[in-house]
Amino acid sequence: RRTATAVPGARPSRTVAARPTTSTATTAGTELRATAVSASDDSPVPSEGGGGGGGLPFPIVLWRFTRPHTLIGSALAIPALHLLAAPALSDAFTSANLIALVYAMIPSLLMNLYITGLNQITDVEIDRINKPNLPIASGDLSPRAATLTVTLALLSSLAMGLAHPVLGSQGLNLALWGSAILGTAYSLPPVRLKRHPLLAAFCIVAVRGAVINAGFFAHAKAAAYGMHGTAAASVWGCLRTDPRCLLSSVFFGVFGIVIALMKDVPDVGGDEEHNIRSFSVRVGQKRVFKWMRRLLTGLFLAFGIGFGRGAWNAPTRALMACRALVGTASFAAGMSVREEARPVDPEDSAQVYEYYMHLWKLFYLSYLFLPFAR
Repeated sequence: RRTATAVPGARPSRTVAARPTTSTATTAGTELRATAVSASDDSPVPSEGGGGGGGLPFPIVLWRFTRPHTLIGSALAIPALHLLAAPALSDAFTSANLIALVYAMIPSLLMNLYITGLNQITDVEIDRINKPNLPIASGDLSPRAATLTVTLALLSSLAMGLAHPVLGSQGLNLALWGSAILGTAYSLPPVRLKRHPLLAAFCIVAVRGAVINAGFFAHAKAAAYGMHGTAAASVWGCLRTDPRCLLSSVFFGVFGIVIALMKDVPDVGGDEEHNIRSFSVRVGQKRVFKWMRRLLTGLFLAFGIGFGRGAWNAPTRALMACRALVGTASFAAGMSVREEARPVDPEDSAQVYEYYMHLWKLFYLSYLFLPFAR
């Protein structure tokens, strides 16, 4: 008799015969798959179970393939921007707005799937080091199936943007085509902007700032609020004439940089091995972590001060309440960014990843408060 190799989830003291029975092997395989499913698909820490089982139902694999935390961010952004674009909050609760919102939501989520999926297809070897539980890296999804999935998502998304003369607004098509072009350039050789930190940062600012925020803001004005075909409902017109559009684009553009560069901090191992010269590889994890913490804290505090002053000068009580709410929330978020970072070791991948996901929660909350930023 000899002690068997430990299986995740099994008791370490248990011993079995040298030749396992069929039932024992089946149980071990089940436990291995369960461990892989329960692990976070983004975790930078390799799972003990490997994850190459390939026996998971396709809907579960597809959900993990979408990178749910990014999908949720996109799903929150569109309704928040539709509410922000409304002349008054009461104007947003109409059937026209609901139709325009749903019509924008479907292709944008498909585009999110294309961009995140393409990144996984081109980063398989890196992900086997940094994020081994992602579907392709773990063997739960074949590269061929992943390629077919992202191709269908891309074509369906772009087709929906062009299919309707009013609902397929200029803003919606800018958001879809801009995201597709920049997302492709970010991941796909020979361009592969992610290899160049400054170009990658520009790509992120463009998508998270002008492309998404200004694009969907303009779409809401054109498709939901009766301004189709006017200069004020164009993307440039919204950025130039509407402070709400400009400020939201700046805020989420900067926030997008923080999230993107913070994501690279725990990924230094795989990036170095595959010659991805991220900022974390070039200047060190501690510096990037400190810079991004300070940048995001400063962003929240600056907007908190701005909305606090705006509340003091608001012409109506309703507007004062909205601005005071946003200002207070911004101060609280800024303090949270700083306090949550205190115990984090920038060279500990698990700790940084946990902090990184905390920033995503603040990202979601920012969109929840966005409709009140008036």
